[in-house]
Amino acid sequence: MSPQPQAAQPLLVGCDFSSSPSRTKPIVLALGHLAGGRVALSGLERFTTLAAFGAWLAEPRAWVGGFDLPFGLPRALLESLGWPLSWRASMQHYRSLTRPQIRDAFAAFCQARPAGGKFAHRATDGPAGSSPSMKWVNPPVAYMLHAGLPLLLDAGVHLPGLHAGDAARVALEAYPGLLAREVLGRRSYKSDDRQRQTPERLIARRDLLEALEGGGTRLGLRLKLTHAQRDSLAADASGDSLDAVLCLIQAAWAARCHAEGDALYGLPPGLDPLEGWIVTAPWPAAPEAAFEAASEAFR
Repeated sequence: MSPQPQAAQPLLVGCDFSSSPSRTKPIVLALGHLAGGRVALSGLERFTTLAAFGAWLAEPRAWVGGFDLPFGLPRALLESLGWPLSWRASMQHYRSLTRPQIRDAFAAFCQARPAGGKFAHRATDGPAGSSPSMKWVNPPVAYMLHAGLPLLLDAGVHLPGLHAGDAARVALEAYPGLLAREVLGRRSYKSDDRQRQTPERLIARRDLLEALEGGGTRLGLRLKLTHAQRDSLAADASGDSLDAVLCLIQAAWAARCHAEGDALYGLPPGLDPLEGWIVTAPWPAAPEAAFEAASEAFR
């Protein structure tokens, strides 16, 4: 009997998102494929407008992507504001607002809360070490949600655990800082400020790339780069290209989980379907055991 042909591996996508893309601060996509335990970077694409990025998302191709933008708001925030408590309805309401309306609503919420607890957090923020998705400055992740999530909805993609869409195009919330901290701790590796683009940050980017190529994270995956790709990623002092690659590796881990039979692409079954979850962030009930069990099969 002749061997059965193996299913083609989907395109992998890592996205460093900007809520106001431009020529100097574009949306960056890292594209690649998974072969065994290696994630091969195929190339980078850049988009200077939200419309161009939305058009790319809507194209008929199979992919699994990790996107560096929040996919939901904290349940406590939505309850306090009296906004819808189903995910799609909450996102449809959110997209109908202007940025000034979002800022005013969130600022009023924070003003009414005690010092040290101004922001509401999603359950995933603690395990991931991520900023609250309602934060509108430094970084403006609330505006990233407002600008990016509607593009995913309009493109009809599938968001595991949140929204059923085209199963061939799968979008997951990713966070590059989660993976970078496994290697660098609190060392900074990027800055948009030219005055802060220091030799120390360049060394940190090189250290991070070396660790990723060696499989030095809990994900058990190795990044495969050409010499030119390695040099280019290290040279991007903004870190946008490297962040897209970090999201690419998280997407690869999720795709591998799905290939092993996990319909949620590695997301925890107990995730809040209103808030969502950051892919590869450990589930707090038994973080190390659960994460190690999921990763062991991929080594």
